[in-house]
Amino acid sequence: MDVQLLTYLFVGASFALYIGIAVWSRAGSTKEFYVAGGGVHPIANGAATAADWMSAASFISMAGIIAYSGYDASVYLMGWTGGYVLLAMLLAPYLRKFGKFTVPDFVGDRYYSSVARTVAVVCVIFISFTYVAGQMRGTGIVFARFLEVDVNVGVMIGMAIVFFYAVLGGMKGVTYTQVAQYCVLIFAFLVPAVFLSIMMTGHVLPQTGFGGTLVDAQGNDTGVYLLHKLDQVVTDLGFREYTEGSKSTIDVFFITAALMCGTAGLPHVIVRFFTVPTVRDARISAGWALFFIALLYTTAPAVGAFARVNLIETVNETAYEELPGWFYNWENTGLIGWVDKNGDGIIQMRGGDPFVGKPSYEGASASQGARGEYGERLLSNAPTDNESEVYIDRDIIVLANPEIGNLPAWVIALVAAGGVAAALSTAAGLLLVISSAISHDLLKKTLKPNITEKQELLAARLAAAVAVVIAGYFGINPPGFVAQVVAFAFGLAASSFFPVILLGIFSKRMNKEGAIAGMLVGLVFTFSYIVFFKFISPELNTAEHWLLGVSPEGIGTVGMILNFIVAVLVCKATPPPPEYIQHIVEDIRIPRGAGASVDH
Repeated sequence: MDVQLLTYLFVGASFALYIGIAVWSRAGSTKEFYVAGGGVHPIANGAATAADWMSAASFISMAGIIAYSGYDASVYLMGWTGGYVLLAMLLAPYLRKFGKFTVPDFVGDRYYSSVARTVAVVCVIFISFTYVAGQMRGTGIVFARFLEVDVNVGVMIGMAIVFFYAVLGGMKGVTYTQVAQYCVLIFAFLVPAVFLSIMMTGHVLPQTGFGGTLVDAQGNDTGVYLLHKLDQVVTDLGFREYTEGSKSTIDVFFITAALMCGTAGLPHVIVRFFTVPTVRDARISAGWALFFIALLYTTAPAVGAFARVNLIETVNETAYEELPGWFYNWENTGLIGWVDKNGDGIIQMRGGDPFVGKPSYEGASASQGARGEYGERLLSNAPTDNESEVYIDRDIIVLANPEIGNLPAWVIALVAAGGVAAALSTAAGLLLVISSAISHDLLKKTLKPNITEKQELLAARLAAAVAVVIAGYFGINPPGFVAQVVAFAFGLAASSFFPVILLGIFSKRMNKEGAIAGMLVGLVFTFSYIVFFKFISPELNTAEHWLLGVSPEGIGTVGMILNFIVAVLVCKATPPPPEYIQHIVEDIRIPRGAGASVDH
């Protein structure tokens, strides 16, 4: 079978599986819709948590960033993995013992204020919509290549699938769907990585192949280390060394801290710890999730390095008409572009940005636009001040990697199914967080406390449906590449939720005034900084214009610090919380009864 047919088969079968699970496990009550009835097995919940957290950014975009940024991309690995440890060890068990469905529910009850709850709802919506934009974009990229449709059409197909199983099944349906999605995405990520590791280094494990030496076509050890080879190749083309970073130390620190604390404040991950029966099960599922996550995260650096070497050796200094078929297929999506600046028909990959933004094609779309002398797509936005001729969207690296490495067709189709699974699993979790924030926290707890459970469940489904449409819009008009968009969401979570949750657990003195002021200051500052440099004045988005040399990806750490400072100062200037709230804070930190089936 060819790649196209296998892709339809693999992706179609995975969709049928997800929808079948959603129908089988559809929610019949608000508790099943919000937290899957609280009866999910810890191992299953660990797999679902891993799928929920390892989004399109992890599966599709992270290895692409590593492939192009090398050492600089270590901030994503350190921040995201370290953040999950922080969440699992420091926050999750205490939040589970508190026993509320959602983060706004915790904030509203802990800070005895409907205003605090409403502010938390606003934070949830900001964070979740920023995050879900990256997931829908990832879905569109997968469909654009493998189903040969426009990226925007791909986003709409993803919207329809997520709408069906998230709105119908709620958290119960999504949880069991995500278990299946984790199995698909991890298999799809590891199989091509193992193939490439064996082909390039002779190592079965990509983790050891990453630090190993290359082998020749006959399997003989060349004695040349993969990373040494990559350093030499990229510097010959005018790029900096792969193993050297360009980011300042302060920016690396602030980005890593924002990603870590943002992970610990992500509402769609926190809610996962309410879907298991006990506090003890929450701890166990956190351990399993960390193991499941580590399988992908320890493999991603090798995948990025393999892809960069193969890409350069396959494309650079090759005549356009002699390129392998995968290049033309991806060129049709508009996610790869080439402009023949010196008129020789030979592709030159050099340092510098070959286009202003992304390729802009003359006459029509990427697949139908005007053609040049060598059959290349003619572009209208290629600057002439550098020698670089090739644009490759970093979000396609993992998806194109099996084709670049000339792997079997079934592996290529499997990766397509994995990419869709990664994007849809997180998108569904985020949409449920948005819907529960609106129906449970805003409607039931604040605006209309007397509505029935049936009315609340209907409101949750309607909110999810509206959220799908808005998410689709952001997927079609994304504010950046997938991992970058997701990094912004982590910054918003770090600056708004992390301080208020941490102080809510460990400080009896923290009151509603401090929490509300801190959340608002952190969110407004971080959001304004990102919007200014990314949308209002992108020409100023350079290190010399950043505050303290901190990029928009890392500014969430500054927002978080401001949140802490404002919350503590306002808290000291206002009355302490009621005595019963202080007793609750003491109670959730006591390990007594941690293994009980009924929690406080």
